[in-house]
Amino acid sequence: MKRKRNTIAKAEILKCLETSQTALSHAEIQVLLEGLCDRVTIYRVLDRLLEEGFIHKISNIDGKVKYAFCYKCTSEDHHHNHIHFSCEVCNSITCLEEIKPSFQLPERYKAKEVNFTVSGVCPNCI
Repeated sequence: MKRKRNTIAKAEILKCLETSQTALSHAEIQVLLEGLCDRVTIYRVLDRLLEEGFIHKISNIDGKVKYAFCYKCTSEDHHHNHIHFSCEVCNSITCLEEIKPSFQLPERYKAKEVNFTVSGVCPNCI
């Protein structure tokens, strides 16, 4: 079995996501790292953090992908069925974890993953 190491890049990327008030794109993370590692390393670390359950991925309504730190997940209860708010002015995405949307699927449908995105204007842009 291949052992996974903790690296400076992994620690710094996780720190960027944990301290951010909004979800971050790959490009935004790359800028924050100020040349610490290349773009391929960032992609690899993000994939690893997703796999390990430290972060979750959000696909915005415009197709762009952003990443957010998992604050309320545990290894036994890893979920992201909360609303993501996408600001049309500053393009930020914010996890609104206190709001749990509900839905009901037709018979014989089984949900694997849920992604709720609401677009509008965030409090910083009003």
